[in-house]
Amino acid sequence: MSARVTWLGHSTVGIELDGTVLVTDPVLRRRIAHLRRDVAATAPSRPDAVLVSHLHYDHLDVPSLKRIGRDVRMIVPRGARRYLRGLTNVEEVEPGSTVDVGRLRVDVVEAVHDGRRWPVGKAVPALGFVLRGSRSIYFAGDTDLFDGMAALAPLDVALVPVAGWGPKVGPGHMDPRGAAEALTLLRPSIAVPIHWGTYGIVLRGVRGDRTPAEQFAREAAEVAPGVDVRILAEGSSLDLDG
Repeated sequence: MSARVTWLGHSTVGIELDGTVLVTDPVLRRRIAHLRRDVAATAPSRPDAVLVSHLHYDHLDVPSLKRIGRDVRMIVPRGARRYLRGLTNVEEVEPGSTVDVGRLRVDVVEAVHDGRRWPVGKAVPALGFVLRGSRSIYFAGDTDLFDGMAALAPLDVALVPVAGWGPKVGPGHMDPRGAAEALTLLRPSIAVPIHWGTYGIVLRGVRGDRTPAEQFAREAAEVAPGVDVRILAEGSSLDLDG
């Protein structure tokens, strides 16, 4: 069976592993609130489940979820169901939960990030996910660096956010250096930078800027030289079998 990760832009990643297909934080539209991308992403075809890390608009986009399928299994943070009207297969989880999807075990882990729906949403936990089957794949969502990452190691693949949708990142995020330091805790064989270069603020965004990903690769070579960093173009895949 194939093992593959496909980066669809921002934090949207299609993962194929052991005959199971998952999609993370699907945000597919060209424009989300004040953010814009150049080309809309193609909706993945009927995945076994969708993993949603938190409720920010650039990670939870209900129209994108409906494009994937109103009855597709949605695994979301506890407290998120109220925002998912019209979706019929919603499962709430929290850090420490474990769910089975196809042949995979999905461990729900913490993320250091304010994951509420702004501007007035109630506090809802932000999540990361570790997929465990013939390989282990970590999707960090949005998070700051935290010591508990070491408990997830070792990993085959780490999908790590390295930037934001503007020129700077605030609390609860990792910049390229922080993401590289995370590799020293996670100890993956392969790291794929995500959350960079896709969306930008209308009229003054940073769409297409490869600088964060390339800086992450340089920083990783310094602090975690044993990790194979793979920078993917939007829509391209990394075949883990080859």
